Amino acid sequence: MAIGQFEQLVLTAILSLRDDAYGVSIHSKVADLAKPKSVSLGAVYVTLDRLEDKGYLASWLADPTPERGGRSKRFYRLEALGERACANRSRRRDACGGKSDACAAG
Repeated sequence: MAIGQFEQLVLTAILSLRDDAYGVSIHSKVADLAKPKSVSLGAVYVTLDRLEDKGYLASWLADPTPERGGRSKRFYRLEALGERACANRSRRRDACGGKSDACAAG
């Protein structure tokens, strides 16, 4: 199953954040990766839901914290399918000399 460029950015953000991958931190990392384009928080959450539905991600709720008014954070991690998608995309980009997103997407 192919993934789009924005989905790849979200997977890359989760991979780099490791144990600190939750909605706001993922949005921040994706925004850094997508510069100079802006990225909405809503677009990140929709993509997280879609990637989880596709089996690329798993999520869980952490314990509620007083700092968040008793609310829980939803954390994300890559599943094996998501890790393979990142590795495959990276290999395709390397095969294109690291210069062509169009080549890497194929």
